[in-house]
Amino acid sequence: MVIRDMTREMSISLLKSASVGRIACARDSQPYVTPFSFAYHKDFIYSLATVGKKIEWMRANPLVCVETDKIVSHQEWQTVVIFGRFQELPRTPELYEARVVAHHVLAQTANWWEPGFVKTFKGELERTLETVYFRISVDEISGHQGVPGLGP
Repeated sequence: MVIRDMTREMSISLLKSASVGRIACARDSQPYVTPFSFAYHKDFIYSLATVGKKIEWMRANPLVCVETDKIVSHQEWQTVVIFGRFQELPRTPELYEARVVAHHVLAQTANWWEPGFVKTFKGELERTLETVYFRISVDEISGHQGVPGLGP
């Protein structure tokens, strides 16, 4: 196996085909990473979530990192990492079009609304269902791939 850089076009192609990744944020020098569902469209990653740790931390520090991958085997894989900025998309006239885009691109995936509209429990208590559309700007993107059969 050999590991190679992916071109920007290859990285974007992977983003377009993926719907699940990991998002990392930080608050008070403490990192936090969690899986999330997303859709890529024109230099933005769109998502829907309930208000919780991820949203609260991104509101406090909008700088985030997103990772997604396609794994065929231990020797054949692709992974993309994005550095970007969180932007909440509240229900305002200024962000109406961005919310329409978010809904449209997310709705292309089956069950796109999960986990944003499912019951969530914190201990024994059900968490209030407050959903947030948001997007991540793709400020920097890099990708690597493992290619089998080309090793020494």
